[in-house]
Amino acid sequence: MLTVKHLDLADLATASRWDMFVDHCSEATFFHRSAWQRIIVDVFRHPAHFLFAEDDEGRIRGILPLAQVKSRLFGNSLVALPFAVYGGIAAVDTEAVSVLEETAQELAGSLGVDHLEFRNVAPRHPEWPTQDLYVTFRKSILPVPEDNMLAIPRKQRAMVRKGIKNGLISTVDRNTDRFFALYADNVHRHGTPAMPKKYFDTLLQVFGQDCEVLTVSGPDGRSLSSVLSFYFRDEVLPYYAGDDESARHLAANDFKYWELMRRACERGIQVFDYGRSKQGTGSFAFKKNWGFEPQPLHYEYCLYKRDTIPQNNPNNPKYKFFIEAWRRMPISMANRLGPYIVRNLG
Repeated sequence: MLTVKHLDLADLATASRWDMFVDHCSEATFFHRSAWQRIIVDVFRHPAHFLFAEDDEGRIRGILPLAQVKSRLFGNSLVALPFAVYGGIAAVDTEAVSVLEETAQELAGSLGVDHLEFRNVAPRHPEWPTQDLYVTFRKSILPVPEDNMLAIPRKQRAMVRKGIKNGLISTVDRNTDRFFALYADNVHRHGTPAMPKKYFDTLLQVFGQDCEVLTVSGPDGRSLSSVLSFYFRDEVLPYYAGDDESARHLAANDFKYWELMRRACERGIQVFDYGRSKQGTGSFAFKKNWGFEPQPLHYEYCLYKRDTIPQNNPNNPKYKFFIEAWRRMPISMANRLGPYIVRNLG
């Protein structure tokens, strides 16, 4: 018989068992790690409900990290997991899946949320409404760096070589200072709020060597492009990025991802996870041009107090005016206000 329990933030021993399960469960991802509970609570101040199913011998058989995001602007939801591209249940058998889903449904009812959202990599509930906007891009890293260079389609490979010819260099940063300046400027130009710098500092602190910032600079030392990546098992996932306006002309963006791939190859990493993109966007086309093929993500929703799936993303026409206004706002003001908005987007 399985018992569903809640992970306590102060219970380090159980958190360690949780993470050991994540390391060995094929359905688990980087976003199933227990540290996300503290990040969501401490940085974003959302209630977190990290559930795990345990058998009579005390073995964890399945986990489900959840957080409630309640906002006047964007509604009330229970999500697995906010601020993550992958989530949902990770389990070793269907019994664990069933008891965790049942508990999540009960929790959603007691919290009075509008909907329950599972950000699944693979489908579980074809009868539930599904968000078909997102895809992910994953590809194996070849053992020899030059073979990876030759595997990049000709046009993008030329951009990488242009970056090399321009004398660009990459450096692993010990802090998020250069990264955040480029990231905040980049999202501001696109008309979207920036995450708080505290969030990125916390990621580096909490995940240690499994979280890394790589920054590209020109021969003059000026920062041009930066990426914050996660390492999980034998995979690297570039997750947040930012570029100077001159980065495209100097091919700094392509050079950045090549350097990340090259360094990952030399570390013995076997999978390059280019991450989530919305279909029909510039980032979608960019990753395709690198020779990656899109794989659909299955974001499934159980609706309670709403009739349709929420569309809290820049593609929604109702946010067009907001995006244009945000672009015109001074970046100093945008960086102060942004965290109050983005925390409610999840």
